[in-house]
Amino acid sequence: MIPIYQVDAFAHGPFTGNPAAVCVLTDPVTEETMQNIAMENNLSETAFITRGNGEWLIRWFTPAAEVDLCGHATLASAFVVLNILEPQSDVVIFRSRVMGNLTVRKRVDLLELDFPSDTLHETDLPAVIRESFGKAPKECHTGRTDYLLLFDTEDEILSLKPDFRMLAATEARGVIVTAPGKEVDFVSRFFCPGIGIDEDPVTGSAHTTLTPFWSARLGKKSMTARQLSARGGVLECRLAGDRTLIAGRTSLYLEGKILI
Repeated sequence: MIPIYQVDAFAHGPFTGNPAAVCVLTDPVTEETMQNIAMENNLSETAFITRGNGEWLIRWFTPAAEVDLCGHATLASAFVVLNILEPQSDVVIFRSRVMGNLTVRKRVDLLELDFPSDTLHETDLPAVIRESFGKAPKECHTGRTDYLLLFDTEDEILSLKPDFRMLAATEARGVIVTAPGKEVDFVSRFFCPGIGIDEDPVTGSAHTTLTPFWSARLGKKSMTARQLSARGGVLECRLAGDRTLIAGRTSLYLEGKILI
């Protein structure tokens, strides 16, 4: 049996934020089994954590593929460790296969991720993305794994209705769309149909791209962001050198056991 928890990350009330499953492994399981569990859970991300020597090993799977980095599932995993498995601790270190050590700290009523910042390069807009959205952004940039498209207004971001099947043909993990916010510093949405998620509710890893992008434009290190999915999410973002600190609230939705 595998203990499983479902946690809403970057939530701002009941049934908001991004739900992630967290599976606590005490015995090895195959990569195929992890992928099948993620497919069975049918959430945007399932994290698998294993206790190591003073740290926790972590891997993330969508219903269709393993990914190199996932913010909201790391935040959910930190909730499980810091509130259930090691409630005496204020900090947890996760070791990932690609992104190295990832630290999460308690910050009053928030949990704060410490992730490597992304580096952006302005580029031409691929034709498949232009056709998918039916309109061109002001700017197009590429980061570590995603495209970032800049638009003028929050209303434009809300009105976007991409052709997901067409967008799945992009070579990137996904596409971030963003604009200045009306009540927060910036807003965004994130589309990644190529890895099995048409629109992600709240994407911590995308804010390692968004935070340096908006910090340069707004001249601010600390910013508040909102992801404009149907569920919605609120993130406190801070640029700290080559690191991005992303804080949010979490809420436990369910816990149980996987019977395999």
